[in-house]
Amino acid sequence: MNVLIIDGHPDEGRLTTHLLDTYERALPAGATVTRVAVRDLAFTPVLRHGYRVRTQWEPDIARLAEALDACDHLVVGFPMWWGSEPAELKGLVDRLFLPGFTFAYHDDDPWWDKLMAGRSADVIATMDTPPFVLRWYYGNPLVRRWKGQVLGFCGFAPVRMLALGPCDEKQAAKRLSGWDKRIAKLAGSIRQKKPQEKEARLPDFLREKVSP
Repeated sequence: MNVLIIDGHPDEGRLTTHLLDTYERALPAGATVTRVAVRDLAFTPVLRHGYRVRTQWEPDIARLAEALDACDHLVVGFPMWWGSEPAELKGLVDRLFLPGFTFAYHDDDPWWDKLMAGRSADVIATMDTPPFVLRWYYGNPLVRRWKGQVLGFCGFAPVRMLALGPCDEKQAAKRLSGWDKRIAKLAGSIRQKKPQEKEARLPDFLREKVSP
């Protein structure tokens, strides 16, 4: 099983990194792991022309695209800031999850092909907001977007999301042992919904003619 782990925290040595370390250690024996920290990538996080013109990938993004295409399971960890992921991680999604690679709209109807089918995903989000407040007061927008409008939209299934909080220093110290156990359980129970549907998508995407 090929596992791609993306650390979306802009700073090193933070809680997100610790939780992803825990996840990696708990993976089944034989898992092949590729680990990337967004803060270490050299890229422009702005999709300046939208989908009208394909912006050339920087070398770091091109290598990450190869890892995403090859993975059986994706793991993304980040802190929730102002109801969303940090800006660099959002920019990475904008630049990397392109039509023709991770999804493809139909020409004659409003539907689309989920080109990342056969792969599964886990998302670990830390937050100062108590998870029950995120769920009942705000309606779980972060969880619903990542599960439905980002990863699920592209075909990852199942998409499991773990929202952990409050994560201020005092609360995190009390809860960390329990969070580590939940994350280890998550890492030890990976199952793709339809692994037989996984196909390499990057070669065709790179061969496509694009606007100058």
